[in-house]
Amino acid sequence: MNYTLHQLQIFLKVVQTKSVTKAAEELHLTQPAVSIQLKNFQDQFDIPLAEVVGRRLYISDFGQEIADVAQNIINQVETINYKTMAFKGQLSGRLKVSVVSTGKYVMPYFLSHFMKLHSSIELQMDVTNKSKVLSSLEKNEIDFALVSVLPTNLNVERLDLLQNKLYLVANSNLDKANLQNQDTIFNNVPLIFREKGSGTRQLMENFINKNAVTIPKKMELTSNEAVKQAVIAGLGCSIMPLIGIKNELANKELQIIPFKGLPITTTWSIIWLKGKKHAPVAAAFLAHLAQEKATIIEEKFNWSEGY
Repeated sequence: MNYTLHQLQIFLKVVQTKSVTKAAEELHLTQPAVSIQLKNFQDQFDIPLAEVVGRRLYISDFGQEIADVAQNIINQVETINYKTMAFKGQLSGRLKVSVVSTGKYVMPYFLSHFMKLHSSIELQMDVTNKSKVLSSLEKNEIDFALVSVLPTNLNVERLDLLQNKLYLVANSNLDKANLQNQDTIFNNVPLIFREKGSGTRQLMENFINKNAVTIPKKMELTSNEAVKQAVIAGLGCSIMPLIGIKNELANKELQIIPFKGLPITTTWSIIWLKGKKHAPVAAAFLAHLAQEKATIIEEKFNWSEGY
C-alpha cells in the first residue's frame, strides 16, 4: 500500500461530512481533486470504503474502521509536530473553543494577545447557538466554551470574564408614540426572537414569563445578526446584548427603549467540564486569561461603562 497523509486527511473529512462536496469546501479544494484522491485511496483496498445510494454517501463498516485508524495516525503526526515545537521551547498544539453566537463580539479579544504570543498554536473556534455549544462541551470535543447563561445539566468549572447586558432596542426612526407605553408597546411593534436553543432566546423568555409581559405580535430569526438587521430595518424591536449593537447605537441606527426590569444582566464565562485534564495549550490559555482579563476588559470594553 502507498497511501499518503494527504489522502488520509481527505478521507477523514469525507467521513466526517458524509459528502465529497462539503469535504472539498472545508479543505479548500476542488471537488474533482477530492474525488481523485478518494478514488486513489479506495484503489488500495479490495473492500469498499463507501458507497453512494440515491445520491447519498454512506461509509461502510470497513471504511469506518479505516477512518478510526487514520484518525490515530493523524493524531500521532500532530503529536510529532507539537513535540518538535516544544523541544524548541515553543508552546504548540490545538486550542478548541466553541462560542455562542453573540460571543463572537467577545472571544476574539480574549484570544488575540495569547495567539500572538504563541504563533505555533492552531486555533479552532466554532460560533453557533447555545445548544450546539453545550453539546460539543458534553461530548468533550472542545477545550472551552464561552456562554452567557450557565448550563444546568452539566457539571462544569468556569472563569468569569465580563458582564453581559441586554436591552430592549428599536430603530431610531420608529414612531416614539408607539414606544412610550410599556403596556401597549408590543401591540404596535412586533418583538423579534432568536431561534429556540439560543441563550438570548432563553433570557428573553425568562424575562417575559417573570414579568407577565404579553406579546401579541412576534417574529423569529435564526441569528443575532439577522435580528439586528431586522430591527434596523424597522420590522420590530428586540431584547439584545449591548455588546453586539454598540456601533449601531453610536451611529444612531438603533435606540434603547427604557423598560421596567431591563437591562437583563448576566456574565460572559469560559466554562469547561469539571475534572477535565487540560492539555498544555489549554492550561496556558486559562492561565493567560486569569492574569490578563482585567487588562483586556479595561482596554477593549471600557465603552460599556456608560450603560
